[in-house]
Amino acid sequence: MYIAEVFHSIQGEGRFAGVPSLFIRASGCNLRCVWCDTPYTSWNPEGEERPLDSLLEEAERFDCEHVVVTGGEPMLAPNVVPLTGRLTAAGHTVTIETAGTVDQPVSAALVSISPKLSNSTPVGDAWEQRHDERRHRPDVIHRLTRDYDYQFKFVIDLPEDIVEVEQYLAGFPQVTGDRIYLMPRAIERGPLSEKSAWRRSEAQQRVWQLSPRLHIERFGNTRGT
Repeated sequence: MYIAEVFHSIQGEGRFAGVPSLFIRASGCNLRCVWCDTPYTSWNPEGEERPLDSLLEEAERFDCEHVVVTGGEPMLAPNVVPLTGRLTAAGHTVTIETAGTVDQPVSAALVSISPKLSNSTPVGDAWEQRHDERRHRPDVIHRLTRDYDYQFKFVIDLPEDIVEVEQYLAGFPQVTGDRIYLMPRAIERGPLSEKSAWRRSEAQQRVWQLSPRLHIERFGNTRGT
């Protein structure tokens, strides 16, 4: 697998926020979000080819139950199915983080789906059309929500994004509010705190959740944390 980094930290977002976690970050993505906070896995993919045995050996050295397979878009990785299967067989609780645009039969205790709203589109860039054509795959979302425990994380920048989330969720009536997390678009502590206030109110009105970004709060926007 083409891997950008492997590191131990805490899960900063969603249901398992605050849980000590090992992150295996695959490099490569089929989207180009304008606000991507890991451009070294999408806009300018970097990393190295790692054998599965090497990744599994490193995971065991950290002695960490929760493993997050992330990206980029890890569902693009040819060996993500055997990787997640072997991690699960070794006793790890696996979360896979995906935009929900690519489908593979991974082994995961939680599929964390981050659908890309129109605020993600790199308007005016050569990637604009490809990104918009790829960012919404209802067939993939229906399969993932049918076969896995899951959560949704939506990156919210402006109030109109809330309306778009409601329109999006209308296509998936099976999704209950406890699985829906709003996450402020911010990669610095100050803006993160400022933007969380009105999003919290919007989430509470709809019986949704507000996701923290604990890794930003504690470490800043620092790679490998």
